Amino acid sequence: MPEEVLFKSESAQERAQIASLLRRVADNLEDGEPITLKSGSESLTLEPPARPTFEVKAEREGPADAPGELSVEFELEWDETDGEDGDSGPLEIE
Repeated sequence: MPEEVLFKSESAQERAQIASLLRRVADNLEDGEPITLKSGSESLTLEPPARPTFEVKAEREGPADAPGELSVEFELEWDETDGEDGDSGPLEIE
């Protein structure tokens, strides 16, 4: 199935600024509130279900024998029709 990008924002920010944005997402999830993403004139509001799938992925991009770019991705996924996805087991973050 082809992917359609509904919203994208990418910018260098201080770690404290990133933590504040993630905290806002966490607060909205905990309170059952929608999540509204805004950047410039773009805006998108999403309403995650009570049990979305939470995916965490750490990656290194670049040649295997040289330093590359590291990333960590946090992703919430859900099916638009029934609102819930699968489960691969518990996650811990320390």
